[in-house]
Amino acid sequence: MPALEIDRLSKSYGTVQALRDLTFDVHAGEIFGFVGSNGAGKTTAMRIMLGVLAADAGEVRWDGKKLDLEARRKVGYMPEERGLYPKMKVADQLVFFAELHGMTKADARAAVERWTDRLGVGPRRGDAVEKLSLGNQQRVQLSAALVHDPLVLVLDEPFSGLDPVAVDVMSDVLRERAAAGVPVIFSSHQLDLVERLCDRVGIVRAGSMVATGTIDELRATGEAPWLLAWTERTDPDAVRAALAAVPGVTTTAVPGRTDAAHVLASTPGAEQAALRAALAVGDVARFAPDLPSLADLFRDVVSEDDAASAEGSAA
Repeated sequence: MPALEIDRLSKSYGTVQALRDLTFDVHAGEIFGFVGSNGAGKTTAMRIMLGVLAADAGEVRWDGKKLDLEARRKVGYMPEERGLYPKMKVADQLVFFAELHGMTKADARAAVERWTDRLGVGPRRGDAVEKLSLGNQQRVQLSAALVHDPLVLVLDEPFSGLDPVAVDVMSDVLRERAAAGVPVIFSSHQLDLVERLCDRVGIVRAGSMVATGTIDELRATGEAPWLLAWTERTDPDAVRAALAAVPGVTTTAVPGRTDAAHVLASTPGAEQAALRAALAVGDVARFAPDLPSLADLFRDVVSEDDAASAEGSAA
């Protein structure tokens, strides 16, 4: 199946290196979340994919071939900064964009009607973009990315400024495009949405990909603590004392909770011994690995960035 391949991209602006051998791929029919802190290199990478910027080194390939100008006509791109003409009517400029991708005027008009209706801005086709709300402008921008029936979708912060209803509509559209075999890559700081929507996620830091995988794969890295929660009938002090007496077990508090503790086992089977000790003094409501969320993983990456910056400043 065709895939979008980003192979060892590097890009510098003077003394600032924006990308460092950035490498990942997006499979056909997959939604890939591209996340990182501001300045990590996401937008630079997307602009190189579209040919807006030239890489210093590396290559972007589609279906095993270099993504040249002709192939890029089959890519749907949504920039973070809206690329719409504010005084031009919605339908006129969407038809114009579709024709730039090689569609006939008749096919373009039909596609514009279909996508603006699908995205909830059909009644605004005759309005100038500047008269639309920011959310509706975002819907028009996505229409521009979809109107030519692209084989690849590259979207930079597509959910920015959308209300929950519009987020649901756009999420459904991305799922539909992926189900049709289209590779979809999008960046977003809405990590709960990325976690819910994406098949795989890549975390970029300082221009390099530091982690890729499914949410479950990323969450499984490292040793997760066990969450032990007890019922209100149980004496918290009794549970903590019982856990403290178990060899190979350490406990820590769970932020914001008084009815639970994190249990870390340093020896095989120690976690089960901790469970038995807790059951001996009270009722256990839950005992399970407390896997990190994508937001937790992201915070770890940002913390590493901050630490590296602090070391650099100290040096």
